[in-house]
Amino acid sequence: MRASQLLQGLLTLLAPLSAAQTWTDLSPIPLESLQEHITLSPSANQIVTVGGMVGNGVTTNAVLLYDIPSNSWKTGAPLPTALNHPNAVVSEGKVYVVGGLTGASGWPATPNSWVYDPAKDSWDPLAAISSSVARGSAASAVWNGTIFIAGGIPRSGGRTVDTVSAYSIASNSWLDVPEAAARMPGARDHAAYAQIDNKMFVLGGRQDGVRAVKDTVFILDLANLGAGWKTSSAKMPTARGGLVAAVVGAKIYTFGGEGNQAPNTRGVFNQTEVYDTVADTWSKEEAMKLPRHGTSAVGVGGKIYIPGGGIVEGVGATKTFDVFDP
Repeated sequence: MRASQLLQGLLTLLAPLSAAQTWTDLSPIPLESLQEHITLSPSANQIVTVGGMVGNGVTTNAVLLYDIPSNSWKTGAPLPTALNHPNAVVSEGKVYVVGGLTGASGWPATPNSWVYDPAKDSWDPLAAISSSVARGSAASAVWNGTIFIAGGIPRSGGRTVDTVSAYSIASNSWLDVPEAAARMPGARDHAAYAQIDNKMFVLGGRQDGVRAVKDTVFILDLANLGAGWKTSSAKMPTARGGLVAAVVGAKIYTFGGEGNQAPNTRGVFNQTEVYDTVADTWSKEEAMKLPRHGTSAVGVGGKIYIPGGGIVEGVGATKTFDVFDP
C-alpha cells in the first residue's frame, strides 16, 4: 500500500473524531437557579444574562456578567425593574431591554425600556412603548439602528400576538412598521429567534398554550420590510415552544424546549436541531446533556453558551451553565 493511501485511510478514520460535537460544563450561575432570562454577548469575551426567575419562580432584576477567558461570573448593576421573559438585543456593545413581563400578579408586561452600558455598569431609561402593545417573550433583532420585536404575550396566560414593533435607537422613539411586515404569518410566543446579517428568523414557539407548539420558520428581511414575512417550506423536525437558538456561521442551532408530551420527559425537550439558512434544510445533532426550556443561548467564537433554564415543564430551574461546540 502506498504511503499516500495509508495516510488517506487514517484521515478518513480520524475525521469523525475531530468533528465530534461536545458539551462542556462551565462555572455555574451564581444564583440558586435561573430561568426565563435572556443571554447576550456585548463583546467577544463577555456574556450577560438579564432578568429571569430564580428559585420557585420569583422574578429577578439580576444582571450577571460572565468572562469567557477566566470562566468566572460577577454581578452587574441590576435592572431598574425585575423582569422575566425580557425582550433584548445588543447594539454597538450596549444591551437594550425593550419590555418584558413583570413579577406582579399575572406577570403583566411593562411598556418601559432601558439601555445597559457594560463599560459603565449603568442603566438609562428609553422611550416606552404603547401600553396596548407591551409584551414579553417576543423575538427580537436589530438592524441599522432599529430594534424589532415580534410576537410575544401581554401577560402570563394572555393571548399570543403576531404584532411587530420597531424602536429607533438614534431618535429614542417607536416607529410605524410597514404594513407588509407589521404582523408575522402567525402569532408566536416562546419562539426561538436568530439574526444573520439582515435576516430575522423566528423558529417554532407556541400559540395560546404551553403544549400548542409549532414547527414553523418565519423570515423577515430587515433591509426590505416592504417584502414582508416569508415562511420557509422546511419545517422544524420537532415542534417545540420555549426553545432557544444561537448562530454559528450560516446555521441556526436550536436547543431544548417545553411542551413535550412523551413519557418520562418532565415536559421538556432535549433536541438539538440545526437549520441551514443557505440550503433551507434541517439536521439533527447531539442532544442536550441536560434538557432545558426557558433558557437563552448565545454564539461566541464558534461555540454556543447556554446558562440555566427550566428542567421541568413550568417553574423549576437549574444553575447549570454549559457550552456546546458544534
